[in-house]
Amino acid sequence: MFAGSLECARNLPCLHDPIRYIYAMYIIEMTTRLPADPDRVWQEVNKPRLLFHVAHPLIQFSAVDPLDLPDRWEEREYLLRMRLYGFVSLGRQVVSISRPEPSGKILFLRDNGHSSLIRRWDHLITVAPDGAATLYTDRIEIDAGIRTPVVAAFARIFYAHRQRRWRQLVEADFNYASKRPGT
Repeated sequence: MFAGSLECARNLPCLHDPIRYIYAMYIIEMTTRLPADPDRVWQEVNKPRLLFHVAHPLIQFSAVDPLDLPDRWEEREYLLRMRLYGFVSLGRQVVSISRPEPSGKILFLRDNGHSSLIRRWDHLITVAPDGAATLYTDRIEIDAGIRTPVVAAFARIFYAHRQRRWRQLVEADFNYASKRPGT
């Protein structure tokens, strides 16, 4: 049955080996319009503080290496501990920051991260002007092997949560301490 090569049909994963299953990488892309100046949004995107804020309370991050994060992301790797709602350990995640070349006025921040459970968590943030506002996009490529569909389903929830928190932060004039309903 597994002699020779098998053809892939209807974009389903191919089984070329009865022991080794190949699962498709998932790509998630979400965009939200933020009523804020793109330069200000870009300033905030570059702060580790923003990650902690927009992920809260769904995911709580803490720095492992280095123990103290800079005020602005540097182009390097960081090791962060993740906890679901602050209680359930999700392990450690490598956050690998880079800034791809801008495309005109469109700016990018990339976290090409991974963990022991997730081979690839390639997150590209795009900040684009939209008049006096900003189009903010999260694009994530996920490869977690057999766990990819579950991880991708969680990522959809997580990034919808992040963008909701972003909109609330902008409405609060970037006051991280604001206690708005639902935050």
